[in-house]
Amino acid sequence: MKTSALLLMMTLSCSTLPATPIWQDEFDQPLGSAPDAAKWTYDLGADGWGNAELQEYTATRENSFVVADAAAVNGRALVLRAMRKADGGYTSARIKTSGKFSVTYGRIEARMKLPQGQGIWPAFWMLADRIATVGWPQCGEIDIVEVVGHEPHKLHGTLHGPGYSGPNGISKSTTLPDGASLADGYHIYAIDWSPGRIEWSLNGRVYAVRTPADLPSGSEWVYDDVSHFLILNLAVGGYWPQYPDDTTTFPQELRVDYVRVFAPQP
Repeated sequence: MKTSALLLMMTLSCSTLPATPIWQDEFDQPLGSAPDAAKWTYDLGADGWGNAELQEYTATRENSFVVADAAAVNGRALVLRAMRKADGGYTSARIKTSGKFSVTYGRIEARMKLPQGQGIWPAFWMLADRIATVGWPQCGEIDIVEVVGHEPHKLHGTLHGPGYSGPNGISKSTTLPDGASLADGYHIYAIDWSPGRIEWSLNGRVYAVRTPADLPSGSEWVYDDVSHFLILNLAVGGYWPQYPDDTTTFPQELRVDYVRVFAPQP
């Protein structure tokens, strides 16, 4: 991509935002270190995660760590790495801000470089804090980024709620203007969330807008006045992406340049 085009997209993405995020992680801590424990915690374990996934999530530096990356804005990025184990299983990482930071409304944005390959499933998403009391999908889930690795050019943004969850989630996909793989470089993924409205954008270009009118008849919009926490993960296998095959290489890496949250604009 030409430099001028990239700068234009970054300008479009940021031009209406306040100068300072209300929460951010630039992943500028020492090389080789873990995600900032003041901002993130881990989901751990295996058992399929409700999607028949194959990986075991760990808190080890094998699966999550900060690296030097000249393509990142500040020269460093967080890596979530999926590895194949000697016994044929897989390990990876899933981190979340639950109990440390939640947000209701605003822009939630990340600059990331995605992996690709059969059976690989990176995601940046949100769950409502009330999941512990009302369960899923009543709590509401906002998927900012999902890509199934055998379709690395296609980005999906989805809502899951009561009456529209799992394969029936309210979803829309988009591609880069030239149809290139999202794994070829960093891109800016965001939602702009306000009462009764959520917009998804890729590099500043809005590609989906959802309101209560988009839900199935009789379904409930569960995203107003409800705080959500952030999640980043790299899954291996599952009902949707299916499973690695002989073409899938390991390790696989999801690289995160930054995550920034901005207050809603008046």
